[in-house]
Amino acid sequence: MTPELLERVRLRLAGNGSGTDPATVAEAVRAEAGGPVGSAEVLDALRKVRHEFTGVGPLEGLLAEPGTTDVLVTGASEVWADGPEGLRRTDIRFPDDEAVRRLAQRLALAAGRRLDDAQPYVDGWLPGAGPHGRVRLHAVLPPIAADGTCIALRVLRPAVHGLEALRALGTFDDEGARLVRAVVAARLAFLVTGGTGAGKSTLLAAMLGAVEPAERIVCVEDAGELQPAHPQFVRLIARPPNVEGAGEVTLRDLVRQALRMRPDRLVVGEVRGREVCELLNALNTGHDGGACTLHANSSAEVPARLEALAALGGLSRAALHSQLAAALQIVLHMRRAEGGTRRLADLAVLTRAESGDIRVVPVWRDGAWTRRRPLLTALLAARGVTLP
Repeated sequence: MTPELLERVRLRLAGNGSGTDPATVAEAVRAEAGGPVGSAEVLDALRKVRHEFTGVGPLEGLLAEPGTTDVLVTGASEVWADGPEGLRRTDIRFPDDEAVRRLAQRLALAAGRRLDDAQPYVDGWLPGAGPHGRVRLHAVLPPIAADGTCIALRVLRPAVHGLEALRALGTFDDEGARLVRAVVAARLAFLVTGGTGAGKSTLLAAMLGAVEPAERIVCVEDAGELQPAHPQFVRLIARPPNVEGAGEVTLRDLVRQALRMRPDRLVVGEVRGREVCELLNALNTGHDGGACTLHANSSAEVPARLEALAALGGLSRAALHSQLAAALQIVLHMRRAEGGTRRLADLAVLTRAESGDIRVVPVWRDGAWTRRRPLLTALLAARGVTLP
């Protein structure tokens, strides 16, 4: 099965609008081969054609591996995978860049997006969760991608671990587990920060699973990643625009809807834009115990990151710090260590300086208390919660 024969078979099937069932593929192979074709060649063609027309092609096996978080294609001969052991180069190869381009365009079409020379990049979600979780697609075509078509697939598996499971995995020790439980019990509003793949959503889901069953949690997400073990967990999922650019439902829209659903706790899966303004407004209207995640390199960067996001919604710096002081109390920062271990790096308290600006003060770092521990114990005591 030469690449030239496979290409002719592909074009024949595509031109005729034929299916990819074994009989149709075998007939196409024999017609294009112009001579006798053995069973081995037909089976090989069937496997390659199915890769071409269904699923994510030759990348399917990588996505199916339990620990895979990202699959990255940076050229026909460069396919990388990220997982528990870090980024590694795989032995998967595409025949040429045109094959990578065809896969990118087919995946974009499946995601309801357009990808061509006029629109050379795409960002969307592949339909259905599948056996490996939900998959986010990003692709860029040449000449924007100077060295060939690039594809990035991010696997978002449901965050279902409980706090005990995270303790067993080494996310935190017994003392850290008690701290996290105390934050939940005191109904303190908290923010989970960290870099990509640091375990922010996993920690958030575990903390939501520890919320009292009588409380109603309404969660707004870009993707249905949070699935805590809680009997009253309601999810609202944002919707991107269709190919014509219509039908979009944003996180900002859904935060407003969530407020009308009688939430005891309001949760935003990840705040990344102007929806931070609606979230802060909501947390300042009596909704204790709210939560969200935020991309940040450290807990100290939280005020600056929120300033930038709030500016998108027209909220001034002074107004942001004023709202933030009453809306959020705790920051939990996650970090991914070498070897793939995800750990709770520090727990910090938001305090207000004399200037009115918000400062993030760590009270527990790398498994040990700092001298600012009284800031947290005072917050907990005010809510009737004491640490063992």
